[in-house]
Amino acid sequence: MIPLDPQQKQRAIETLKEYLAAQSSESDGLLYEFYQDFDRKRRTLIEQDLFPLVSAFLKSEIRLAEFKSRVDSINKKNELWGFKGIKGQMFFNMLFNAAVDEEECAQEIQSAIALPESNQIASSRIKTFTSYVKRVGDDVVESGQSKHRRPKAGSVPYFLSYFWQIQDPINWPIYYTSSVQAMIDLNIWQLSDDVAADYVAFKQIQFELIPIFTSESNKQFDLYGVEHVFWFKSKHPFASKRVRTGGQDIIDEEINLESETVPSGGLLPESYIPPVVSVLPAMARRDPVVEAAAKKSGTNLDRAFEKCVDAAFTILGYETKLLGQGQGRVPDGIALAQDDSYAMLWDGKTRSGSYMIGTDNRTISEYITTQSRELKRRRSYRNIYYVLVSHCFGDDFDDLIRTIKMETDVNEVVLLEAEALVAMVDKKIRSPLETTLGPDGIQRLFSNSGILSADDVREYLM
Repeated sequence: MIPLDPQQKQRAIETLKEYLAAQSSESDGLLYEFYQDFDRKRRTLIEQDLFPLVSAFLKSEIRLAEFKSRVDSINKKNELWGFKGIKGQMFFNMLFNAAVDEEECAQEIQSAIALPESNQIASSRIKTFTSYVKRVGDDVVESGQSKHRRPKAGSVPYFLSYFWQIQDPINWPIYYTSSVQAMIDLNIWQLSDDVAADYVAFKQIQFELIPIFTSESNKQFDLYGVEHVFWFKSKHPFASKRVRTGGQDIIDEEINLESETVPSGGLLPESYIPPVVSVLPAMARRDPVVEAAAKKSGTNLDRAFEKCVDAAFTILGYETKLLGQGQGRVPDGIALAQDDSYAMLWDGKTRSGSYMIGTDNRTISEYITTQSRELKRRRSYRNIYYVLVSHCFGDDFDDLIRTIKMETDVNEVVLLEAEALVAMVDKKIRSPLETTLGPDGIQRLFSNSGILSADDVREYLM
């Protein structure tokens, strides 16, 4: 692989500086300091639980089903890797369920997750295991089962590297989608058609950056540290425009109402997100600039927000219908996934602070009942979800969720933060074939009642 050129190194260094200056939303200190403690927890968990578990499985001391279950349990109790997402535990579950021969599946996984002795062996194992996963998937489709039961071969590099890093955290990085996308956005790397070669190149770039980051920061960096820099970049693609003052984040030019081909900073745009969707978080929190722009455009902010939410669901691939104002007691919109047999009734709420739920319970239950019956009369949907879209939510939602689920036909009630909807669209546009609407993709995000945040979306769809 060709080493990074000076411009690529400089872009990586600028991202490093943004990361080192960032404040943690989890604590009162810097994000870097938070992750130092985060990584200590990782190392302790590996030493005490994960490494012994992987070793026992590789020695055939425990069966595959038990291994899968215990990995799932550990990661649910300790959210330190994001393994519960579609490329981690969900992939593991789908592969296990799809494999006709459990013993063969166990042997294939044992051979694949055993620690590689070299990059060449790692590449070979990715190719071999990918071939096995594709064969299992082909058998699923040929047997007449749903295509959604087919394990995705694209998950293989993440799945294997997760177990490699558990066995040797110093030498094997995890192939996080967030890191890959951040490196691509920074133009320091481009994918090829060979996923095995891509993982090796990914690893080599990570190792090239370790001494650069260490020298520039006067802090000791390792693979974990490089991972955090790119995770930060994937969450804050415009961090260089973020200024912190008085404990608050001020975003300079985050909302560009006069759309430009080249932003004022002189660089090409990094975002994949269309303006009609990227403006959603500012609308949801009733940003004064956006509110003034809505008024100037001859509409009110609430209606504009509804139209933009509808646009986001349309881009994701749903069949949509905007209802809302002027149509009586109805939700603001409907989003249908016909092929996957589910529907969403949604409402958009703009608030300068948290949306406090409680006063609209009866009205919401009434029109959900009416609309869900109409949907089931027209077509039998297996699942119907009610989705509230807003900036953020208060902590008074438990009673509403229970009431709606008891009194209506909806399966789940999801409180969707506007930034989470933006994150879904970003993922869909970046990986349209990989990000499906079905149970192997976005539908899973709506399968649990409660708040759905942008971090939840990124972790699950990583």
